[in-house]
Amino acid sequence: MTATVDSTSARSRSGWQRWAACRGVDPELFFPERGEQTRSAKRICAACLVRVDCLEFALANTEKFGIWGGKSERERRLLRRERVRAGGS
Repeated sequence: MTATVDSTSARSRSGWQRWAACRGVDPELFFPERGEQTRSAKRICAACLVRVDCLEFALANTEKFGIWGGKSERERRLLRRERVRAGGS
């Protein structure tokens, strides 16, 4: 039996990491060396119930490495800049 949880109820529990689709997956997949593919990690993120929570965590903590919430370091950096320009956090 597989339990399904929406992102809102997952956040209200003890922590979004508990519901992450990447839980139990080799972390090296999410921290590729320069030039290595990120497609597999991003595919896991795309199906994750707490992808937004993960991305917001990475943005709030200025994570500089790895794939978080389906975004690479470069993509997160661009997103931070866009938010600053738009007047958001």
